[in-house]
Amino acid sequence: MSSKKLLIASLVLSALLLFIGLFPVHGEAEIYDSVVRLHVLANSDSAEDQALKLTVRDAILQVTVPLLQDCTDREKAVAILNAHTQEIQAAAEQVIAEAGKEYPVSIVFGLEEYPERTYDSFCFPAGNYVSMRVCIGDAEGQNWWCCLFPPLCLGAATVSEEDAEDACISVGLTPSQYKIITESDQPVYKVRFKLLELWESLW
Repeated sequence: MSSKKLLIASLVLSALLLFIGLFPVHGEAEIYDSVVRLHVLANSDSAEDQALKLTVRDAILQVTVPLLQDCTDREKAVAILNAHTQEIQAAAEQVIAEAGKEYPVSIVFGLEEYPERTYDSFCFPAGNYVSMRVCIGDAEGQNWWCCLFPPLCLGAATVSEEDAEDACISVGLTPSQYKIITESDQPVYKVRFKLLELWESLW
């Protein structure tokens, strides 16, 4: 084999090994299977309705965070949330009434497609996630997205990096999976992120 052909073969092999190393075959796709997302839709895009959306969010998280505090399994988390849907809905309706509005609130569980979202120091790839969808009134306003389980978004408060890692590991994510959602701004993880999203879209 000529030196030129050997060089080409080496480059192709190196590229293939790099691609294999980046492709999400080590369980990264389990990110989608380990979390429950929260999606709150405001009645409209008016400043008043958008502010109310955040108040509803905070009221919901005040109920759900304690409920899921010791939960380490997504299916159990969904079961707990379903069992307390009326309580969660009542909390949302109470703050809406206190704001002088009569908007109805509906809560729906199911698979929902999410865009890539960044929350402070971590980021989730786009894909289909189990979601608790909270619709306020006409639900025609801008959304608010977050991770309900593990509880990484606490309303106006922020979750420390240490607490976020502990929460993710506690629900079954591996350290390498955690790096995917916390180091996505680094080149290698940007590539893995996009491959993970492509993998999810194909399957």
